[in-house]
Amino acid sequence: MDTLANALNNLKVAETKGRASARIKPASRLIKEVLQVLADSGYIAGFEFQNDAQGGFITVQLKGKLNAIGPVKPRFSVTQATWEKFEQRFLPSKDTGILIVSTPAGVMTHVQAKSKNTGGRLLAYAY
Repeated sequence: MDTLANALNNLKVAETKGRASARIKPASRLIKEVLQVLADSGYIAGFEFQNDAQGGFITVQLKGKLNAIGPVKPRFSVTQATWEKFEQRFLPSKDTGILIVSTPAGVMTHVQAKSKNTGGRLLAYAY
């Protein structure tokens, strides 16, 4: 069971149905970090963690800006030389959308990782 894939699917379904918010359960640190990257990039309005003594859940406020979002499976390893290949594979066009990557410096977008000259593991894409 992949909790990140389930969380991203919940966001996609809620966005498709035109809902103002989505509820993600169970919550994890990785999901919170991915949601923070989405919020910083302007794809979601924000999110709030609520503890219910069963792992907690996250309520996400949607903006209506997600056209597509999904996990990258398997989580490919990316080096500085292979960014272009994965951008062409997962994003619709140049400078449209983001790849979310886990690096030694934390979870960030592919643009931030390229500027820091680092690689990592691909987690998700959004546009």
